[in-house]
Amino acid sequence: MQGQQQQQAYDRGITIFSPDGRLYQVEYAREAVKRGTASIGVRTEGGVVLLADKRIRSPLLEASSVEKLHKIDDHVGAASAGHVADARQLIDFARRDAQVNQLRYEEPIGVETLTKDVTDHIQQYTQVGGARPFGVALIIGGIEDGDPRLYETDPSGTPYEWKALAVGADRNDIDDYLEEHYEDGMTLDDGVELALAALESVSDDGGLDPAGISLATIPVENPRFKSYDADEIREYLEQFDLLAEPETEGETEAPDDNGESDDETADDGGDETDDADE
Repeated sequence: MQGQQQQQAYDRGITIFSPDGRLYQVEYAREAVKRGTASIGVRTEGGVVLLADKRIRSPLLEASSVEKLHKIDDHVGAASAGHVADARQLIDFARRDAQVNQLRYEEPIGVETLTKDVTDHIQQYTQVGGARPFGVALIIGGIEDGDPRLYETDPSGTPYEWKALAVGADRNDIDDYLEEHYEDGMTLDDGVELALAALESVSDDGGLDPAGISLATIPVENPRFKSYDADEIREYLEQFDLLAEPETEGETEAPDDNGESDDETADDGGDETDDADE
């Protein structure tokens, strides 16, 4: 009984290390990230690709209100997985940091500098009592001195630089796909194809719906954050043969004993925090 009480103390206290050197609240924050829908980043010679699965769950929801891709500065963008409210706070911090750098030094902030400023801010919330870690991971990508850069921020406050990565649900499967198909020297369009194909590889619907995807690129030649609308994404999906086939009228899934379709039941059980992460 006493051992269980000690375990709960380590479990609840963000400032207390467990005997084996773990901060449980940080690990729980990572679990919150895993429950969020996937975001993917790919770095190519032509620029950076950011892709996010928005997973629109109701036809009544305005797709444009689901933000998983964010413009931080003209040359930097970010994709998130985890709690949307936490992501919004970090994006606001990153935007202020970029503006301060521009006003103070009269030059755009470096992608590495920006990422480390954000992770320093995240890390402070892993050692302060009365606060909790940010339950979100960001993929920060952009162009720095003519070179594409791609970083991940972890709830622990650690930055990692990648050639390609995924955060959120199905991360391991998507990373395996990226490792198998990523090649040095890819063009920007190759990066878009790789990101879309990686997301499609874990899709249960046999294709992707452009309305449920957010896509943005930052090219090297013109380092400006460009967000794509549904029609442009549809063109890419048709070009790469990744477009989901439309459902034929009258095709419905057999309801289970509770009157819900199998997919709805699985989604409700697997992404309970999708009101916190879209």
